Amino acid sequence: MAMTGQTSFDPMPANPSRDVIFAIGILIILAILFLPIPPAIIDIGLAVSIAFSVLILMVGLWIQQPLHFSSFPTILLIATMLRLSLNISTTRMILSNGHLGEAAAGNIIKGFANFVMGGDFVIGVIVFVILVTVNFVVITKGATRIAEVGARFTLDAIPGKQMAIDADLSAGLLDDKEAQLRRRELEEESSFFGSMDGASKFVRGDAIAGLIITGVNVFGGIIIGVLRHGMSITEAADVFTRLSVGDGLVSQIPALIVSLAAGLLVSKGGTRGSADQAVVEQLAAYPKALMVAAGLLAFLGLAPGLPFFPFMLLAVAMAAVGYILPRRRAAYAQQQQAVHDAKQQKEIERKADSIQSSMEVPALELALGRQLAIKIMLNNEEIGYRISRMRKKFAAAFGFVIPEVKVNEDPSLPPRSYRISVYGTPLAQHQVSLSEVMLITGRPETIPVSKTETKEPAFGSTAWLVPDIYASELKAQGFQVIDPMSQVLTHLSEIVRNNLSQVFSYKDMRRLIDSLDAEYAKLVEEITPNHLSFSGLQAVFKLLLAERVSVRNVTKLLEAVAEIAPYSKRVEQITEHVRMRLSQQICGSIAQDGKLKILRLGNYWDEAFNKALTRDARGEISEFQMAPAELEKFGRNARKRIQELFDQGHQFAVTTSPESRTYVRMIVERLFPSQPVISNLEIARGLDIEVLGEIGNGDQ
Repeated sequence: MAMTGQTSFDPMPANPSRDVIFAIGILIILAILFLPIPPAIIDIGLAVSIAFSVLILMVGLWIQQPLHFSSFPTILLIATMLRLSLNISTTRMILSNGHLGEAAAGNIIKGFANFVMGGDFVIGVIVFVILVTVNFVVITKGATRIAEVGARFTLDAIPGKQMAIDADLSAGLLDDKEAQLRRRELEEESSFFGSMDGASKFVRGDAIAGLIITGVNVFGGIIIGVLRHGMSITEAADVFTRLSVGDGLVSQIPALIVSLAAGLLVSKGGTRGSADQAVVEQLAAYPKALMVAAGLLAFLGLAPGLPFFPFMLLAVAMAAVGYILPRRRAAYAQQQQAVHDAKQQKEIERKADSIQSSMEVPALELALGRQLAIKIMLNNEEIGYRISRMRKKFAAAFGFVIPEVKVNEDPSLPPRSYRISVYGTPLAQHQVSLSEVMLITGRPETIPVSKTETKEPAFGSTAWLVPDIYASELKAQGFQVIDPMSQVLTHLSEIVRNNLSQVFSYKDMRRLIDSLDAEYAKLVEEITPNHLSFSGLQAVFKLLLAERVSVRNVTKLLEAVAEIAPYSKRVEQITEHVRMRLSQQICGSIAQDGKLKILRLGNYWDEAFNKALTRDARGEISEFQMAPAELEKFGRNARKRIQELFDQGHQFAVTTSPESRTYVRMIVERLFPSQPVISNLEIARGLDIEVLGEIGNGDQ
């Protein structure tokens, strides 16, 4: 939360003499109003005025947030007073010494008179009038109006913002310190808008004063030249018009620059603190501005007709400050960061030693043996990237983001082994050959190198290990080569896929519901808690994920729940109804090229499962009672038939009656976790059905 301009950057170290120097600078500006100043000093003063204006504009361009330049009204007053005091001094010099020639008021005015006007004072007058018109009519008038409207709206909004802060504080969304900071920000914002409303009048008055002073210089100079110095009217008009217009250009160009900065910053916030603190810190907080201003001054110093020394001196000074300041701030920031890192490290060590941290269980954990950890974690960026891709793939496929995977080294494991755990429960452990790669092919006789038969850990299919020195050659020949990292991550992916219902948490469920449109949020309110508890709704999602049914289509899923929830309280029955509504999605994930291959239950097992279902008085299924011997027989028959189809390369679904589907799935998933089991009512329309056979009674 950005409260003031000082929150976007670290404050500069305090300088005890800075306020004294600042006060002396103000006194010098006031002294110029009354004391006669030599032309050389006037040149330096005019150069300072131009440099100061450019710096203000550059800071205004690079400022990040409104309140970061809250000292602008003060800076504007100082810049205006500096230009007006120099205007008075140059007027005194022009009227006193104008008869001596073009250098009477200093080299900068002479340079502008010749360089800008091209030796013709008529050109200078036209340019001067145009600058005054642009400044007075366009920029200043618009900035003034914006400041007035901004101040009015800001002040009108203060009561509402104050009430919002009080409401957040009462609701516990803010603590006392945060509320105090927000109130301070509100005060500074209103203060800034009020100040800018008045400061815009400085710009407008400066433009009018410049026009009047130029007119006084021209006409007063002609009168003095003719009456006191015996000059002809033509000669006096030429000399004093050149000097007056040159003086007007020197003053109006900085005024135009500051007017532009006022227009850019007119809607930005305020700050507290002394003026010297605000001005010096905020102007010096942007080294780029100093460098750009230094570059412009160097260009002006090299321009023909302009004095080299004042501009180049200021250019070098600004460049030096712009070069040194970032390094001072970087050193200060590095020191603060070191202190912050030390505190964080102590906090981490404290948490690591606490009992609470030892009780925290990661949702997904991949533990590696020592040698395997060296092999895989040697390229830590790659495994992090591949796990991130895996999580994105799961999110796109199933509609929620799986938890982060904790990868660590476990000395208790064999050196080349890994273990995959879900919420602290080990679900798989396997050993990897680090000097070999794995090939999966249905024609092992085509492998041109020595090989060793093994089992692929994720799916249990037959695979072959070959020395890794042949990996590139085998890839070129079209073999599917799986390196150790891919073996581990494929196994991890399959474990996650088989345990989606376990990793789908209440937080994930809440995130899905909160992301819904307002209309579907109302639908959720109708379902819960009137017909189904929120945990019951989550249970429906979990049952779907347990069978790898994606929940990314949340709206359609909720509509299906809303249809059945008023009539059934059993989560299993609600899930079966939802599956029928999602039949197109379920069958689409199984079908290939518009064809759905199915393996049916034979008549024997259809009747056996139907007899095992016990119903209550309302006709709803209450229990499933099948003899253990029958369950074992069905398992043997199902394993044999499904394995035969797997060996033939088929992708299919086991189909059964809607009442028996849940119980058939409970048995089949223990044999083949990824095998889909659907009911006859879940077969979607528009698909070609190919019956691969049936699971019959092996004893017949």
